Amino acid sequence: MPMTPPLLTDELDLLAQLLPAPGPRIIELGCGAARMARQMLQRWPGLDYLGLEVDAIQHQRNLQAPAPGMRFEAAGAQAIPCPDGAFDLALMLKSLHHVPLDAMDQALAETARVLRPGGHLYVSEPVYDGALNEVVRLYNDEGTVRAAAQAALDRALAAPGSPWVETAQRRFDMPVHFQDFAEFERRMMRPTFADHHITPEILERVAAAFAPHCTAQGAHFVRPMLVRLLQRAG
Repeated sequence: MPMTPPLLTDELDLLAQLLPAPGPRIIELGCGAARMARQMLQRWPGLDYLGLEVDAIQHQRNLQAPAPGMRFEAAGAQAIPCPDGAFDLALMLKSLHHVPLDAMDQALAETARVLRPGGHLYVSEPVYDGALNEVVRLYNDEGTVRAAAQAALDRALAAPGSPWVETAQRRFDMPVHFQDFAEFERRMMRPTFADHHITPEILERVAAAFAPHCTAQGAHFVRPMLVRLLQRAG
C-alpha cells in the first residue's frame, strides 16, 4: 500500500532538508507575497533574493515592504530579465501551473538559462486531489493546468540535450485553515491575480460545498503537494 504523505506545517523544513545550504543567489518566479522567501532570509542571513511577479497589485505591495536582501521586479518566468548563470537556486511555489500553457516550456528554458551549472530549481505544485480541491474546482477547475505543469517538467527532463537532472521528488500534505466562508471567499475566490467571474449562483454553490467542512474552530483541510527538485547540469 502507498505510504500516507507526511503532514508539513512549514514547507521551508522540506526545502532545508533537500538543500541544507541554499543560495546565496535566489530567484523566485511568480513570488506572490514571497512569504517563504522572507522566512528563508531569516533562517539563512545573507541571501540575495529576487522575486518576479506578473500581478501588478501584488508587485506594488511587495515594493512597499521589502526585507533586507530582497528585490522585486515585474516580470514573468517566460522572459526573465537577468543574465545567464545569475542564480544558484530558482523557486516556483505553486506558480508553474499559472504560467500560460504555451509558455511553460519557454519558462523552464529561461530558468535553466539564468541558473549557474549545478544550480537547482525547486518546484512545488498542488496535486489535483482532496476535499479542498473539490470545493475550489466548482469555480476554478485547475485539472488541466496542473497536469500541464507536470508534463512540462517531464518534457524538459526528457528533451535531447536537456540541461536538467531530477534529483528528488517529495509528496506531502499541507494543512489549510479558514476561519469561515468569508475568509475562504476573500483568499481563494477573489485573488488579485485572477478574476474567477464569481456570480451569485456560483457563490451559493461553493458556499454549500464548503459548509459541511465548517466547525466551531473553522474549516480545516489538507492540500496535497508534490515537490520536484531539478538540477542544472554542468
